[in-house]
Amino acid sequence: MSLIRPFRGLRPAAGQAGAVAAPPYDVLSSDEARSIVHGGATGKPWSFLHISKPEIDLPADTDPYAPEVYAKAAENLQKMLAAGILARDATPCYYAYRLTMGDHVQTGLVAAANVADYDSNRIRKHEFTRPDKEDDRVRQIEALDAQTGPVLLAYPASATADELIDAIAQGAPAADVTADDGIRHQIWVLTDAARIAAITQAFDAMPALYIADGHHRSAAASRVAAARHQQGREQSADAFLSVIFPHHQMKILDYNRVVRDLHGLEKSALVARLATAFAVEDSPGQVHPARPGEFGMYLAGRWHRLGIKPELIPDDPVASLDVSLLSDHLLAPILGIADLRRDKRIDFVGGIRGLAELEKRVDSGEMAVAFALHPTRMDQLMAVADSNNVMPPKSTWFEPKLADGLVSHLLD
Repeated sequence: MSLIRPFRGLRPAAGQAGAVAAPPYDVLSSDEARSIVHGGATGKPWSFLHISKPEIDLPADTDPYAPEVYAKAAENLQKMLAAGILARDATPCYYAYRLTMGDHVQTGLVAAANVADYDSNRIRKHEFTRPDKEDDRVRQIEALDAQTGPVLLAYPASATADELIDAIAQGAPAADVTADDGIRHQIWVLTDAARIAAITQAFDAMPALYIADGHHRSAAASRVAAARHQQGREQSADAFLSVIFPHHQMKILDYNRVVRDLHGLEKSALVARLATAFAVEDSPGQVHPARPGEFGMYLAGRWHRLGIKPELIPDDPVASLDVSLLSDHLLAPILGIADLRRDKRIDFVGGIRGLAELEKRVDSGEMAVAFALHPTRMDQLMAVADSNNVMPPKSTWFEPKLADGLVSHLLD
């Protein structure tokens, strides 16, 4: 099988994209999703949140991982099909997906990516997954007999692929939705067999694709495919829903850290200890790190600029990441935070919230200190994946994010 292939997408019917499109299931709590869908005078009866977060249609105390939740998702999907809100394309297609966030524009390809290439690491990972989150996605896929949450992938530089995808995104789009957060989502459909074949060939020439976001979704797809293969249903789930962007168009924001206490240190003692690994300067205002190896620290109402000493930056794709440098030379040895996944003293703030959010959480007394980081770069992510390694937790925050519901992949 090719690295990617076209598929018969399940999409909102004409004029329904605005009613259907929803934020990704994993960026909202159940209460937030419930408020979006059931708030207001009319609510949002056709929001895809009824499928991606179906607990919103059950009593508020329902366990979101209970069997009746997945059954409700399947019921809601069938209801939207029966009402003609969602419809499936008659022939296999590729789709162009354009995201616009202010001045930032990125255009990618919606395709079915080959599970076998994920299993062989041609579709490369950079994060560990949690079994409980994988289990949730497996149950959701099996209940719906569909993949509804796209995996965000990146492809390495290819002028041919760029041109072929841009050529799809011409004329009036099939869907054009501006979400509540101001992000514009546009979908174009490609049915021409010759152009579809050219895109498939262009991607087959690539050495690898890279998972940017969606490690649990892709891992779950692999598990479903393996289980169905054992059942003799080899062709039913051998690909997974993906949106693939050129790596040079993708936007990674900073993923910042806030820490609850100073591990028994006085503020002056903390600053003094930093000097072993960092050059420390006071700053009259917020510190937006301008380059790798530079950090902002907000402590006791004041900003400081930290610069890692160059001799401490190793020649290693993981250890040289800013998130690793901060952990290895400050969080672990000075503040006693060695396990970012489990330590309750640390929290993470996506860069979309800005540095004011860091100030707010420290000034409120909730946290004692905050650290602003320079964003991880796509070439760093790809280097880690190519080396068969994984990044530390909370290394990347991608914006803009894909919407759920604009294209889904039925398994048959």
